[in-house]
Amino acid sequence: MAAFTAGCATAPPAPSNVELPPSAGVYKVGSPYQIGDTWYYPREQPDYDETGIASWYGPTFYGKRTADGEVFNADALSAAHRTLPMPVNVRVTNLDNGKSLVVRVNDRGPFAKGRIIDVSERAAQLLGFIGQGTARVRVTYVARADLPNGAPQPDQTPPKIAMAVLAAPTPKVDTAALDVVPGTPVAPPTAMPTLPAPPPSPEPARLDSGQLPTGQVTVVPVPAATHLYIQAGAFGTLANADRLRNKLAAAGDMNISPIDRNGQRLYRVRMGPFDDLESADAALARVSALGGTDAQIVVDK
Repeated sequence: MAAFTAGCATAPPAPSNVELPPSAGVYKVGSPYQIGDTWYYPREQPDYDETGIASWYGPTFYGKRTADGEVFNADALSAAHRTLPMPVNVRVTNLDNGKSLVVRVNDRGPFAKGRIIDVSERAAQLLGFIGQGTARVRVTYVARADLPNGAPQPDQTPPKIAMAVLAAPTPKVDTAALDVVPGTPVAPPTAMPTLPAPPPSPEPARLDSGQLPTGQVTVVPVPAATHLYIQAGAFGTLANADRLRNKLAAAGDMNISPIDRNGQRLYRVRMGPFDDLESADAALARVSALGGTDAQIVVDK
């Protein structure tokens, strides 16, 4: 029961001045917000690919509104994420058993430090961690999801989201022909070529079955063994990584782990490995208390 309780999401007190969306069906990125001492910055992330700990929604949330205005259904294949736009589809892969499933992100969370995604009860059942409460997972972006009314989303960010500043009002413009100047020859009017009509806008591409939360579970190979690490940050310069390591040294044995990614060398400031979630949670709390508010639990070999 203790593991079950720790795995389910817990909601923070709702600010009294925040209103729920009037209706569902709107694509949104969202504004920056703060939970505890950590700020989160929602943004477009089509290359999102992250490992960490997943949990699942408890009964407290059943029937309530999600962050994009939909009604939460424990039997739907949905999820909460802190910074991804909504709604989008992501693939969640359980790194303990290889089960992989596409879910729809339509809510904000999880609010428990050290968790990267909350999934619905049905998704947790299909992924095989309903009993444990948490699982080591990999989460990857798939595509924008269809809106609740079934309409496909545009290929590009809607202008109202990309440009939140209204255009300046344009006054009415009056036009009139100029009078002919005496003694000046007037050329006959030139026929203007007729431009072809623009081609009709193509229908937005529909998502294929592999990008939709259909409930189809696939099984993929997983590493023979994985471990948990506390990652406090990743930097392009060794000096910045060393500075953070010294700042957090009192939390435990922090080390710098270099990695080459997309042609760039990054220096990760890490603690671990840990083999159980309780030890990783305790280490994360120590790092956060020393000012490592961006620290998170990651899964690696």
